[in-house]
Amino acid sequence: MEHLTFETFKEKVFNFDQNQDWKFEGKLPCIIDFYADWCGPCKMVAPILDELSKEYEGKINIYKVDTEAEQELSQIFGIRSIPSMLFCPADGQPQMAQGALPKHALKQAIEDVLLKSTVS
Repeated sequence: MEHLTFETFKEKVFNFDQNQDWKFEGKLPCIIDFYADWCGPCKMVAPILDELSKEYEGKINIYKVDTEAEQELSQIFGIRSIPSMLFCPADGQPQMAQGALPKHALKQAIEDVLLKSTVS
């Protein structure tokens, strides 16, 4: 899993300096985990995200954003509680989920939000 900074976020996810409306910059859909090192629930979710990054390798990217180090990024997305996860499909609007989700719920969100076929 890759840690994103303010600058790498703009390259890999969304360049809010250039676009008012959401425009996904990445090649693969992604989950962005907004966390802090002192956060107990964040520590519970971390190994699950590690497993999912291996299971879905080549299909999605999982990024981490340290809310302590990247306060400006956290403010832009209105992060008030952690962990918070932003699910960014390749097409369509991102969706935010808050709290320490269990693995089955994360897998469901990956399938429903990130990997859902756009063909109906």
